[in-house]
Amino acid sequence: MPDARVKEVKKKKRKEKRETSVFFFDYTLLFITLFLLAFGLLMVYSTSSYVAELKFGRANYYFMKQLRNTILGLVAMIIAANFDYKWLKRFAPWVYLSSLVLIYLVFVIGKEINGSKRWIVINGISFQPSEYAKLAIIIFMAAFLVSIGDKIDDIKTVVKAFVLVMPAFAGIAITNLSNAIIVMAIVLIMIFASSRKYMQFLLTGMVLVFIGAVYIMKVGYRAQRIDAWLNPETAKNGGQTLQGLYAIGSGGIMGKGLGQSIQKLGHVPEAQNDMIFSIICEELGLFGAISVIVLFALMIYRFAIIIKHSNDTFGALIVMGVLGHIATQVVLNIAVVTNTIPNTGISLPFISYGGTSVVFLLAEIGVVLSVSKRIKIEESDVEEAQIAGNR
Repeated sequence: MPDARVKEVKKKKRKEKRETSVFFFDYTLLFITLFLLAFGLLMVYSTSSYVAELKFGRANYYFMKQLRNTILGLVAMIIAANFDYKWLKRFAPWVYLSSLVLIYLVFVIGKEINGSKRWIVINGISFQPSEYAKLAIIIFMAAFLVSIGDKIDDIKTVVKAFVLVMPAFAGIAITNLSNAIIVMAIVLIMIFASSRKYMQFLLTGMVLVFIGAVYIMKVGYRAQRIDAWLNPETAKNGGQTLQGLYAIGSGGIMGKGLGQSIQKLGHVPEAQNDMIFSIICEELGLFGAISVIVLFALMIYRFAIIIKHSNDTFGALIVMGVLGHIATQVVLNIAVVTNTIPNTGISLPFISYGGTSVVFLLAEIGVVLSVSKRIKIEESDVEEAQIAGNR
């Protein structure tokens, strides 16, 4: 009988705790995402209008396609944000397997666009499986790392994790090394966040760098990109890099003004894609470039806050994967545009033109918001925060 009373008291306390708790939602992250989307649409129009008018007779051609995909991505984000992310753990293996099927389906029915066979086109709608694979691998690795627990500190388990994602990495690397690098970076960051031992990452990183160097030297056009990086003035393929640097240098502190870029008038090929940051620098100057970087830094900071307060390891690891994805892509894109590293064809998240990319990036943000929605804050903490805010 006393045990029954104790259980009843505990049950009552848990009920009272639930009633005095509120759930957190990261409106700051949502605002940053929406601002980046709006800014991206503006820059896509500014950057592509001249070329779109010449090619298609419509200055808003690229803008309208990006707007359509952005709306589709926002729908995906809303659905993901209102979906309990914990259910993803059950379907993680199937999500990953479906990404593998799509990656290798490209070799069978894929369509070559701009010299690369990376897309599946159905009824005029193009789809890039490598973008879906990034989200799939984040979910799969989060579930895998939760399932193994402390075994991640064993080098054998680390090797096993890389072996599991190697089919996806290899399939993507054949046609798109830049996205393969991002996939591997996501996996490294998630494993690093889960483990308490660091030497194994140094060894693994050295092995991956060696394999990557051998692969690059074996593929002729990748070696040419190295030459264009080191000698943009004289290299055969150095024109895009050189024109991008001209755009950055001519922007000055405040830029030439929105829509006033000269380099986008055919000098920088496909400026609305990977090289859009150089046009931002030209039109909005150093001020605009730093503002974009600050926004991404704030986004990453919000990810870190959600990770810190997440209710479970699975949710925290998903957010860590999204953080790794976006941070890696932003750093690599800006590094390429400024010629800090060789050109790898990586887009700037939420800003560069690219339908599949923006849809799945927004889906990732939706999952992150789903994690944030399930963070409980005690009423006493809320009251303290309100008091502090009123001072």
